[in-house]
Amino acid sequence: RGAAVTLVTMIGADAWLTSGAGQPVRLAARDVALVTGPAPFVVADSPSTAPTVTVDGTWLDTRVPGPALLTGTYDARGSVSDRVLGALPPVAVVPAAAPPMEIVLREIAGDRPGRHAVLDRALDVLLVDTLRAWFDRPESSAPAWYRAYTDPVIGQGLRLVDENPAHAWTVAELASKVGLSRATFAKRFADLVGQPPMAYVTEWRLCLAADQLRTTDATVDTIARRVGYANAYALSVAFKRVYGTRPSEHRADR
Repeated sequence: RGAAVTLVTMIGADAWLTSGAGQPVRLAARDVALVTGPAPFVVADSPSTAPTVTVDGTWLDTRVPGPALLTGTYDARGSVSDRVLGALPPVAVVPAAAPPMEIVLREIAGDRPGRHAVLDRALDVLLVDTLRAWFDRPESSAPAWYRAYTDPVIGQGLRLVDENPAHAWTVAELASKVGLSRATFAKRFADLVGQPPMAYVTEWRLCLAADQLRTTDATVDTIARRVGYANAYALSVAFKRVYGTRPSEHRADR
């Protein structure tokens, strides 16, 4: 309840997941479901079974025989996470979760020191692995930039921008870094990502700025320089053009 995304999987039995987003969804044992949004949902042996236990996303001691429900909640609200979560349906199910599940099962069955720490990290890996598996499906609505990461040239350009947004990038420099002419790079980037290179740079910088405004106490000027703007005024102009509000107003709304 209240999470941006919740990971749900059944261990040892099948189940049904019912939410307000549509028809009940069947979960085979070890299927992984990602439920987006804060609305509550029900996991039961039948769509008609009423809930009897409320789970808040914390670890429960599951070292008991029989089926177990594993959930993890993520309050990942923000402009950067919205780029991913906004492309998910209300409920996304990926069959037969891969290697991270084996770590989860091993830790649930044991009682070694650090058990909960390992489970927390394994759940994080399971979340990322599930997101990848969902977006790798041809029918998924994966963001264009996500699919473009698999391109050996444009993916390299995306990583350059993502990892160093403060750099004064130009189309010519990005093209040079990946070994293409400026015109060829710009066209290929726009074809795969769905927007020109510098539009992507601006979008990424403003996403980072928006999140830092709400999660840190750094000054607007400091944040501006971190994400590639000369000063607070330059960030404010770009921010208001895209978000319709000034950085200070965005921060006050947190």
